[in-house]
Amino acid sequence: MKTLAGYTDRISVAPGERIRFMVSREGGEAVYRARIVRLISGEDHPGGPGLIERPVPSPIDGAYPARHQPIHVGGCAVVPPGRDLDRLTSFTVQAMVWPTTPGRGRQTILGTWNAATARGFALELDEAGALALRLDGATVGTGVPLLPRAWYLVAASYDGRSGAVRLTQQPLLRHAHIDDGAVVKGRMAKGWTPDKGAPYLMAAHGGAGARPREGHFNGKIARPRLANRALSEAQVRAANNYRPPAALKGAWVGAWDFALETPTTRVLDVSGRRRHGTLINLPTRAMIGPTWQGLHVAHDWPSDPEGHDAIHFHDDDLYDAGWQTDFTLTVPKDWPSGVYAARLENGHDAEHVVFFVRARKGKTKARAVFLASTATYMAYANFRIMNTREKYEAFQGSLLVAGPEDVFLNDHPEYGDSTYGLHSDGSGVSITSRLRPIVNMRPNTPLWAFAGDMYVIAWADALGYELDVITDEDLHREGLRALAPYHVVLTGCHPEYTSGAMWDALETFTHRGGRLMYLGGNGFYWRVAYHLDLPGVMEVRRAEDGTRAWAAEPGQYTMSFTGEYGGMWRRQERAPNRLVGIGFTAQGFDKGSYYMRAAASEDPRVAFIVQGVGRDDRIGDFGNAGGGAAGQELDRFEPLLGSPPHALVVATSVDHTDYMLIVNEELIGLHAMIGGTENPNVRADMTFFELPGGGAVFSTGSISWPSSLPTNNFDNNVARITKNVLDRFLDPKPFG
Repeated sequence: MKTLAGYTDRISVAPGERIRFMVSREGGEAVYRARIVRLISGEDHPGGPGLIERPVPSPIDGAYPARHQPIHVGGCAVVPPGRDLDRLTSFTVQAMVWPTTPGRGRQTILGTWNAATARGFALELDEAGALALRLDGATVGTGVPLLPRAWYLVAASYDGRSGAVRLTQQPLLRHAHIDDGAVVKGRMAKGWTPDKGAPYLMAAHGGAGARPREGHFNGKIARPRLANRALSEAQVRAANNYRPPAALKGAWVGAWDFALETPTTRVLDVSGRRRHGTLINLPTRAMIGPTWQGLHVAHDWPSDPEGHDAIHFHDDDLYDAGWQTDFTLTVPKDWPSGVYAARLENGHDAEHVVFFVRARKGKTKARAVFLASTATYMAYANFRIMNTREKYEAFQGSLLVAGPEDVFLNDHPEYGDSTYGLHSDGSGVSITSRLRPIVNMRPNTPLWAFAGDMYVIAWADALGYELDVITDEDLHREGLRALAPYHVVLTGCHPEYTSGAMWDALETFTHRGGRLMYLGGNGFYWRVAYHLDLPGVMEVRRAEDGTRAWAAEPGQYTMSFTGEYGGMWRRQERAPNRLVGIGFTAQGFDKGSYYMRAAASEDPRVAFIVQGVGRDDRIGDFGNAGGGAAGQELDRFEPLLGSPPHALVVATSVDHTDYMLIVNEELIGLHAMIGGTENPNVRADMTFFELPGGGAVFSTGSISWPSSLPTNNFDNNVARITKNVLDRFLDPKPFG
């Protein structure tokens, strides 16, 4: 049973730098012990070397009190308290809203309501999903539920002198036989006074007990306004314009434009009062608003801010768990680069909080570096699709086995989902953070990411190679500088997620004489964006095409962090074939298969690759991922997608089953020939090509390749080919 969880403030650190560890107890004993280990092998698979962790003495070794640290989820915006809010005895509050879960409990849209004091006001949806105004202990509602995923102008006015209240619920689109609009007039107590010092919240209200905020709204909000008087119906409609009318300037306490400063966490007040707010837990920005019509050719928020003036709030948004620090480590200057973890034990559980140590700047002796696919780890962070999608068993082609991490995530939804999951309202999760425990970035987790990558580390260790480690974040932040000390870059099994800066650095590296060993499948597939200011957070928009767990909606393909077009690199004239010679072609998880040497393997240019491998040998008909080196996800050579014309296909996988399916972006129209026994494009192509600057690229085209490395104590033809390539790539002799 999993009882401990933790995370770090940094994912990579160099000797001499500090890293903080945050830990929470979810059961078990009240004390845990911590020590640092260097991870060499990542799982206890019977076909491998087993979990190898080497203790590394450090100042943090010892016992610590175990405490539960809560996670407060839910997106909202907070406007700080002010005198204008304290003097608000009459008001009008309004916005355009697009609710996604009306009828699922009370949800606050806008207001100052605080559950702890039972004071303030809130424009909200009631339990039935109808618009209501809460004023201290009193409520007036329309009694007419809003439809999900439909735009409404919602407003409430209160006149403190008379107690008159008016609620407006006006749908943007009307339907025959459905009357979901309402204007309700009522009365509340006269002379209401605000709870002084209260902030103004959007998409939540102040919480009771230990919760800072609750009552989260699910859905989009655009054009929120707050006036210091009871506006007329005509004035409410006029205030709903993208720019609030100048004639009402004196009435505004705040008028917020969610289209401004989209890449930041600021929400700007355009009323002139400078009542700017801050977003909590990174709700999704750059969402299409009520007036978007798709008329701009680019469909992007930088060229059409008025059309993208909404924010989508979710009751399960999460950025930073916000836990207190348990211990801090200054990495000793003599630690070699590698994969490390704080091993936490409490008698019931052994938790590993993984981090990566880089080489000291200017001090490395290694000529090869392993690029840890931390962008992929973040994209799959707390992957729980097995628990939530009823068709996942058919997708896998096998019965599913839940591990401890699956059970834990099922019991703890507050730890957040992966970008393969859905928010509680059914919208796709497009933002992921590492500032929370990632329970599947640990040893002995079955997903094709961290554990599979560790086979490369174990192979290099077993054969005595000196291999430094850097992360995707390092590469994104530093670009070519991160690769400059090295001759060779090795990837893991599944470097699926890549930013523009990462792509440019790898391409420039190889064109300037560097060598790239792509040891996986379905790599360099999705474009991602890292936040410009906030650490440890990444965005992906699953646009247009591709093998997707969810699809971005029209007009929402552009990433809010950077304004870059999201989706597949293939859709942006950067198919992975151009970078590594091959690109994603097939997917299947029932069993692995093997490669056979192709005719081009006889070419002298690739003799070094197949040295010691017979012409008719089955390459990789063994391994820890389905029993074969060619499995899970495969890439193929395709000149039409940019595979270099001089590249050589050294080997090709064969004998795939009909559970290995051609990917949907390969299908122009539907047909039945999509399985491994029928479609010739269902294959992995092992390729090699040189670059004009003396560099070269070797690609295996299969996620399962690294999982075959440890068979027979790393003495097999998969390990031999990998060694052949690394030995030649380490040789400074240029490729011609």
